[in-house]
Amino acid sequence: MTATYTFDVFSSLDGYGAGGGDWTGYWGKQGPELLAHRLALYEEEQRLVLGAQTYRLFAQMVAASSEGDDVRDPWVTRMRHLPTTVVSRTLADPLDWPDASVEHGDAVEVVARLKEESKVPLRSHGSLALNRSLLAAGLVDRVQVTLFPVITGRTGLDPVFEGAADFDLELLEQRTLDGNIQELVYRPTLH
Repeated sequence: MTATYTFDVFSSLDGYGAGGGDWTGYWGKQGPELLAHRLALYEEEQRLVLGAQTYRLFAQMVAASSEGDDVRDPWVTRMRHLPTTVVSRTLADPLDWPDASVEHGDAVEVVARLKEESKVPLRSHGSLALNRSLLAAGLVDRVQVTLFPVITGRTGLDPVFEGAADFDLELLEQRTLDGNIQELVYRPTLH
């Protein structure tokens, strides 16, 4: 039996993974339900899979943050302490991340092997380019989109599905958090 792989991503309504300009983390829309739900998700036993670019971004954000910043939310701290595989052709061990190791090589091959070998589910937060390639290869079992109630048409950064293949999505779960944030979990099938 292969491990389940979840592509977990935050998005604005118009499909951006981040906002530039004066937007803050979570687009300033986080509330207690979202933060508690995220912590519960990341308290489950699992292995985190990150691409090199996302690892670098997260490591820089943590290094530049201080107590009380969004970057130090309990769920982010928990995520950072999960066993983590960083897929990279350029990074080398040791990483400045607890319990992380680098896997060199093609991401599709690395994740296919991890799915076969892992005794726990795999989850990736962000890592857009990595996950678009894994989607195309049929390795993503679940796409979990946390949809924030904003449109970042002029300042949106990191289009989540830019350049992705076409997929049909089967809705597996849905919930509303803090009255206006939608979490949608889908099973993707190449169209």
